[in-house]
Amino acid sequence: MKNNTYLAADFGGGSGRIIAGTISKGKLHIEEIHRFTNRLVQLGKHIYWDFPCLFQDMKEGMRLAAKQGLKINGIGVDTWGVDFGLIDRNGNLLGNPISYRDKRTVGIPEKVFDIISKSEHYRRTGIQVMPINTLFQLYSMLLEDCPQLTIADRLLFMPDLFNYFLTGVAANEYSISSTSEFLNANTHTWDVDLLSQLKIPLHLFGEIRQPGTILGKLKKEIAKETGLDEIDVITVGSHDTASAIAAIPASGENYAFLSSGTWSLLGTETTHPILTEEARIAQFTNEGGANGKITFLRNITGLWILQRLMLEWKQSGEEVDYSNIIEQAKLIKETVLIDVDAAIFQNPENMTNNIQKYCKERKLTIPQNKAAFVKCICASLASKYKEAIIEMNRLIPEPIKQLYIIGGGSRNSLLNQLTADVTGIPVIAGPAEATAIGNILTQAYAKGDIKSQEEITQIVRSSFDTKTYQPQ
Repeated sequence: MKNNTYLAADFGGGSGRIIAGTISKGKLHIEEIHRFTNRLVQLGKHIYWDFPCLFQDMKEGMRLAAKQGLKINGIGVDTWGVDFGLIDRNGNLLGNPISYRDKRTVGIPEKVFDIISKSEHYRRTGIQVMPINTLFQLYSMLLEDCPQLTIADRLLFMPDLFNYFLTGVAANEYSISSTSEFLNANTHTWDVDLLSQLKIPLHLFGEIRQPGTILGKLKKEIAKETGLDEIDVITVGSHDTASAIAAIPASGENYAFLSSGTWSLLGTETTHPILTEEARIAQFTNEGGANGKITFLRNITGLWILQRLMLEWKQSGEEVDYSNIIEQAKLIKETVLIDVDAAIFQNPENMTNNIQKYCKERKLTIPQNKAAFVKCICASLASKYKEAIIEMNRLIPEPIKQLYIIGGGSRNSLLNQLTADVTGIPVIAGPAEATAIGNILTQAYAKGDIKSQEEITQIVRSSFDTKTYQPQ
């Protein structure tokens, strides 16, 4: 039997994973127990997440962990932000959650800001306005007179929803709640005035739990089904970005972070929110962190565009190896820059066609082969990161001196080097599994196996390698 082992249920936009983490002699060993697909499902007018399938896959991972004989002390769930499910007063799920990539929020922000002031709204919530945010999703349901709202008892964000069906406890974790655009940035409580102005039912929003809180015990029937004991279910930084940032191996350094995956989230940690008009115009957001801090960041489209291209090449019978195409892209001397945040790239039927269309309309050079497309995307992302760091340096007391890139995107050596080159600061890449690591270590802290944030930093540094890219 292994001791001090925790399970991280880590859900991303394309896949989910169950990761086991064991702490021994000041080091953390992680092992992927189960990986499964997370698919977007087009059904009628909307694009859904298949929540029942994801929940079943999570339980399968838990069963496999028990089968290995691991002594599990707890489990924590993290997911992407903003999406949610509604449950009725009997605890039933009122339909599969709709994806943030659905088109129901098109034009909704303009309707909301006919009612409330953009500047005042930012001074209260501190959140970057993005049509995908929970506020606009929920308001679109209100305008459509959605019958689910009539019978809904509680709104649970995606990790809250998993936690609810694991424990029976309905609560909203702080970091994931902060992505909604409904939370007051100063009080860390629901902005009741905002909800009332928009006529959104107040009873949908419940108690807010902080990361590192023991939420409840695993239900008896799930413990029996999976072969686990009635272990603790622990609220971690349930927004995957919050968990990832908790695993950054930095202390006392003036650094920025870049959580690099489908999305790029670039920012820094602060003790208080930055709610100035300058921050609003620069499109920065103040989200909840896992260690009592604010993650002051900008949301940028990340490797989504490259992921879609790779999928299109595969579907057309021209699948390429990711590592090889990155090496080929390094040989491309000249490249064109695109705006990765442009609406045309959000969820097109064909990403290749839309890149070509974007370049043609602006009289830009169209990439001529796969390597050129990859170089275009990586160079465009690096340029966007440079822009965000320049803006951030204007808003914080001291300029950023180094950038930590964490998450799966930290394995992209081309993007890492281009980022170091254009920003002019060292880039430290890794750990790639930062989200699962932060999830697991937050659980261990909640259970008393880890005593301080400094100990978390030391464990990450001693357990996982990083690579530094110097500007060239």
